[in-house]
Amino acid sequence: MEYRVTVMPGDGIGREIVEGAVKVIKKIEEKYNHKFNINYADIGGIAIDNHGTPLPEETIEMCKNSDGIILGAVGGPKWDSLKGEDRPERGLLNIRKELGLYTNLRPAIVYEPLKNASPLKPEIIGEGLDICIVRELTGGIYFGEKGVKEDGTAYDVLSYNEEEVKRIAVKGFETAMKRGKKLTSVDKSNVLESSRLWRRVVIEVSKDYPEVELNHMYVDNAAMQLLINPTQFDVILTMNMFGDILSDEASMITGSIGMLPSASIGEKYGLYEPIHGSAPDIAGQDIANPIATILSAAMMFKHSMGLPEEGTAIEKAVEKVLNDGIRTRDIHTDSTKLVGTEEMVSLIVKNI
Repeated sequence: MEYRVTVMPGDGIGREIVEGAVKVIKKIEEKYNHKFNINYADIGGIAIDNHGTPLPEETIEMCKNSDGIILGAVGGPKWDSLKGEDRPERGLLNIRKELGLYTNLRPAIVYEPLKNASPLKPEIIGEGLDICIVRELTGGIYFGEKGVKEDGTAYDVLSYNEEEVKRIAVKGFETAMKRGKKLTSVDKSNVLESSRLWRRVVIEVSKDYPEVELNHMYVDNAAMQLLINPTQFDVILTMNMFGDILSDEASMITGSIGMLPSASIGEKYGLYEPIHGSAPDIAGQDIANPIATILSAAMMFKHSMGLPEEGTAIEKAVEKVLNDGIRTRDIHTDSTKLVGTEEMVSLIVKNI
């Protein structure tokens, strides 16, 4: 089979980690007799430098003509003085909107060999931790009306309509059906009208999924429960901003934000990226953890290309390297072997 892949390295460590994913894709190509036509496109700060905009039209067109999209990371201090609409991060928000990527899947898994890297006590993690956060991605406060009034008051509007909530709720319940059939919907319905709509719609959608156990939790309690009893969760369904915050919290439970992949999916397209940022302070030093980006490529094979065996082969290779005690700096301990970005990629490729 032949597939088209658009790769957007972005800024900071983006190029290093994305090149790692490309090497893994090439290994899958070789092993499984596929053909992946890989094309590169600019987004974020590098796009501002090269095109005067964080999301060029040619990047959008390339993405729309792809079977899968890999993104590194965007942003950096070089562009911090720009206005909101002109910042690198706007490129990321806009590509999600352009492609209709309203579902963000963020798995948070504690691998057995990384239990000691988690800041939580082993008895809290228990036999293992495997959570999937389903985050609404194209609505809410990040996309609402925003501005500054004449008196200097700044405002950002949080709003959702019924259809926006319904479609992400369906994705949440469908995800739960494939896992442990338990879904926790996180909102702030004791304060926010948008959350009261969220809860009403989620309850209505739940009637179509009687096998799924549904419970509701306020976002502040959810943040606390992730730290004191994370194994109670299977699928967490929540709105854009809450999902952004909770998934970063969950990432640290796993030992490092460098371990977590994500999939942004709509009706037609899928974009895959690590959840971490561009980390410009370590760019070009061969110390970034490429695993989240490599696992994002595994998600691409499973969700966008219908190649579950290939995706699982990548995941098993990552686990094998971790079991062998190989670590990048962010997850390194005295009893493990420290390697750089390139060597970690090479070892994962070798184990596919």
